[in-house]
Amino acid sequence: MMQLWVGLGNPGATYAMHRHNIGFMAIDALAEIHDLPLPAKKFLGWVQELRLGSEKIILLKPATFMNESGRSVRAAMDFYKLEPKDVTVFYDELDLAPFKVKVKTGGGAAGHNGIRSITDHIGADFRRVRLGIGHPGNKDRVTGYVLGNFHKSEIDDLADLLGAISAEADWLAKGDDIRFMNDIAMRLQQD
Repeated sequence: MMQLWVGLGNPGATYAMHRHNIGFMAIDALAEIHDLPLPAKKFLGWVQELRLGSEKIILLKPATFMNESGRSVRAAMDFYKLEPKDVTVFYDELDLAPFKVKVKTGGGAAGHNGIRSITDHIGADFRRVRLGIGHPGNKDRVTGYVLGNFHKSEIDDLADLLGAISAEADWLAKGDDIRFMNDIAMRLQQD
């Protein structure tokens, strides 16, 4: 059994703390918590291997920039002979309150170019871990907001979220999305 977990973001130090890069941050947190070796450059991205119980998980951060993420995902899927049901994508979600987590399988792109690219390359039937970043309130401010850094006042909440995702990742690996979401919510309430 193998899974492909993909974090979406844009490569380079300029983008590192952008809200749009929270998917990259989730993958980095998993790698750090599990003390993984440095990533290898493969599949137009960076790859690490994680074991959670009996599950072998390939962590992938596409280096193609957000709008071309699907090329990297498709390359990894082809190499490992995976189906869309084996893929989980972590990404920023404007329509969720900041630092909330929702998991679903399938659906549309809701204006997210990374999700649109992946859907174009593999179809829509992959699991999505939607990481809330909130909405700036005005449609005209979305681009600047998404491509802006998290505020200093949000860093502790961001760190708590990334820690909770890493701590509860076993449930996601086992396919228990409800327990994953519930346990993250409980952890964040305690902080």
